[in-house]
Amino acid sequence: MVTPPPASLRNVPYFNYPAAFSRDEAAYVEIFREIMARGAFIQQRELEEFEAALKQYLGVHTVFGVGNATDGLIMCWKAAGLKLGDEVLFPSHTMVASPASVAHSNGTPVPVDMGEDGLIDPDAVEAAITPRTVAILPVHLNGRTCQMDRLQAIADRHGLFIVEDAAQALGSKYKGKMAGTFGVGSSISFYPAKILGCMGDGGAVATNSPEIAERFHLLRDHGRGSDGEVHAWGLNSRLDNLQAAILMHQFRHYGDIVSRRRSIARHYHGRLSDLEELRLPPPPDADQDHFDVFQNYELQADRRDELREHLKLNGVGTLIQWGGKAVHQWADLGLRGELPRTERFFSRCLMLPMNMMIDDDDVDYVCDQVRSFYRG
Repeated sequence: MVTPPPASLRNVPYFNYPAAFSRDEAAYVEIFREIMARGAFIQQRELEEFEAALKQYLGVHTVFGVGNATDGLIMCWKAAGLKLGDEVLFPSHTMVASPASVAHSNGTPVPVDMGEDGLIDPDAVEAAITPRTVAILPVHLNGRTCQMDRLQAIADRHGLFIVEDAAQALGSKYKGKMAGTFGVGSSISFYPAKILGCMGDGGAVATNSPEIAERFHLLRDHGRGSDGEVHAWGLNSRLDNLQAAILMHQFRHYGDIVSRRRSIARHYHGRLSDLEELRLPPPPDADQDHFDVFQNYELQADRRDELREHLKLNGVGTLIQWGGKAVHQWADLGLRGELPRTERFFSRCLMLPMNMMIDDDDVDYVCDQVRSFYRG
């Protein structure tokens, strides 16, 4: 039974987009004014500074800012030489953009099941390999990195390559190595609700391969090389200079941002971990292999839909990601197969507010409402 709302309640939206601007409005207005006054719109020094800072942070050979993370993945496949009919194994627990990048690059996306950690299951990957399989697309979700040592061992054993969808994982680590630095290339998202978010669409690609880096250079700017000559059929996918300046402003404090999100996750875990109706994500520092940055706080809940309605009535915003369906469940895409762990997950998953606009009192209020639903 859903508990009726009190006469006076707190409002905790899932993500407060206006507040993402207003909490640092003066700085953003000054950035806008300075960029506009110079007419510095496309591939100017702010973009170069941000790319250099991100490159140093990740410890990779090259980073390029691009229009969005989906474009970034397409660029990865094209740069890696994906051909018509090549199969790429991906977790169906992801946004449709991940496999769409394969389809737009003439490849064939093949969904596999998730593991108990919510990420791509290495055993399912190995079982799905066929003579047409050429690559693996691990998706690092909610700020947690996949088991990349196992995936790399599978790739090496079968002669496959890896492209990483690191859209939700900037700063996440597995066994001390950053997400987005394992494969031949990776893509990162700066969508407004991401940990590092711009005021519109934006993304980046990263690689440790000089050859892939040169292909990225051509692909993002109409096939033009550093000599100004057109050497290939390219795309038009460049991170706007204004967005780069906004991102650089936030990136200067990225360590503090990640620390705060980990603190919120720790708070949630402390308040909710005794509820047997919930399955929570691992708390920060739960194991030595993972450093999670908590892009999202996604749990699994008994009576999920009733809980969500209860939270809505009491002013708490939640999200069931990607329309509540795994990619293979979108019938019109023509993907076949049953993925039981993924399907069960999507019947129970729910995201609680996790962002820099909420304070500890907000977290306590959310937890109070969750507890009141299950304990009355």
